Amino acid sequence: MEQKDKWNTAGTAMANDLKVQTFGGAEKTTETVVDMDFVSSLINNWNAMSKKAANATIKQYGLPNEATQSRLIWFNNGPWKRTIVYRDEIPHDFPAPHTDVIENYINYSVPTEMFSELAKFDGSIIIERTRGEVSSRCDTEAANILALNLMHEIVTGQLSVDEARDKNCEVMSAYLMNRPAPYTEKLQFDVSKEEKYDTDIVMITDEMVEQAVEKVKEVVDDNFGNQHLH
Repeated sequence: MEQKDKWNTAGTAMANDLKVQTFGGAEKTTETVVDMDFVSSLINNWNAMSKKAANATIKQYGLPNEATQSRLIWFNNGPWKRTIVYRDEIPHDFPAPHTDVIENYINYSVPTEMFSELAKFDGSIIIERTRGEVSSRCDTEAANILALNLMHEIVTGQLSVDEARDKNCEVMSAYLMNRPAPYTEKLQFDVSKEEKYDTDIVMITDEMVEQAVEKVKEVVDDNFGNQHLH
């Protein structure tokens, strides 16, 4: 990439960061839904667990907002910011052998010092620090609800990792035996609908910023008319 193009890209990136942090709108959700015939044609040849998760999610929340060969996507369905059902399965043996095919997302900021603890708890808890999101990926929505409830209790100091793993086994066993298992039924904590990004801190040198600032001004003009950075 030529030097001019590098600074052009850097300036565009800086200007868009300003735009999103000022006006929001980093993620746009799809409001329309996909035709059932098209969805059926996609999932017809999926493996049994992926197809089962797809049909269960459609029954619970209606048709997906987006669909491709490898996944179905819902936005703002029930308590979730986003739900994805995958064609491709990931083997996972905790707390019992299964394949991960459905991922449920929430807005949730995890302190960085807890990242390793959550990784020890369940490798299918996925933390998106910058986006301020956490998701759980498992074989059913119920298992994801349980995992996220226990994630919250680890983060808030109510449970240790070992205690959370034991509780996961206990509650999932109750769920499978059709006994009361409220931790699989709903999130036991409040989830914000507002996005809260962790944008980290600026560490680029002043000299580099100065070289990019003119480009930033140009991009800001393009986005906001005659407004300029000061």
